[in-house]
Amino acid sequence: MKFGQVENPEDIDFTLPPTAPETIALLKEYKNSGSFEAYVGCAKWNKADLKGFYPRGTKDELVYYAQQFNSIELNATFYNSPSKEQVITWREKTDEGFKFFPKIPQSVSHFGRLLNTDEKVAAFVDATVNFEDRLGMAFLQMHDNYKPKDFDRLQAFLEGFPKGYPLAVEVRNGEWFTDDAIQQKLVTLLEKTDKTNVIVDTAGRRELLHMRLTTPVAFVRYVGANHPSDYDRLSAWVARIKEWKDAGLQKLYFFIHQNVEVESPLLAAHFIAELNKAVGTQLGIPNKGKDNGQSTLF
Repeated sequence: MKFGQVENPEDIDFTLPPTAPETIALLKEYKNSGSFEAYVGCAKWNKADLKGFYPRGTKDELVYYAQQFNSIELNATFYNSPSKEQVITWREKTDEGFKFFPKIPQSVSHFGRLLNTDEKVAAFVDATVNFEDRLGMAFLQMHDNYKPKDFDRLQAFLEGFPKGYPLAVEVRNGEWFTDDAIQQKLVTLLEKTDKTNVIVDTAGRRELLHMRLTTPVAFVRYVGANHPSDYDRLSAWVARIKEWKDAGLQKLYFFIHQNVEVESPLLAAHFIAELNKAVGTQLGIPNKGKDNGQSTLF
């Protein structure tokens, strides 16, 4: 994932912006529920991307990956909408407690741009409900050139999206975030339709780091810069998640990418270990791969 990649990450101010007051107000409505779930994973399970993560002789990468992590951001469904049979195959390779977070196909978001996509959405939903208890939350990622001038199209899509199917939304064009009125209009729509506002943390697009939740779910897509600062950035996120959990956060979906994915399991292990200490979760620490967990890049 090279979205937001920069040549000199040491020049970027990676400080997390303060939490939006509206986020704290929303979370306080759930403070007394007493429940909290955390799912942390990578974007792929391909051996070609996660070099050194799989032990020699691993026969099935998904089976091994699901023994190490409790979730996967399923980018594969972005390129091709899966069949029911494919979904069932994936599901049967994982144990209870594991969850998939499939991306809405590009035929809907990028090529169709949310127009005349009812049949494609129905096919995607009909297939992915076969994840059953392994289904976490799907997410819709719009192209960087999808702008607020097409707000009505997004509104119609979200209002018509199948009820009861969990969905998060990621818009990327800067115009959604640089105008307070436009951002508020988007947030209101997401709250009204019970859709989760995706937060993206990537070096070259700091405006996407909006800190505005629309449900008691934090769906964070973190992109490391293949730089030593990646670890400190993740530590800052642990502190922020603790703040949100104390305020009433119900669920955390946190997915770790890198511009060069080889280091993602290392970063995930670091994040999970610190999260367990900070908020009391008991997530398993994934295998760090070769060289006893020492970084191969920095």
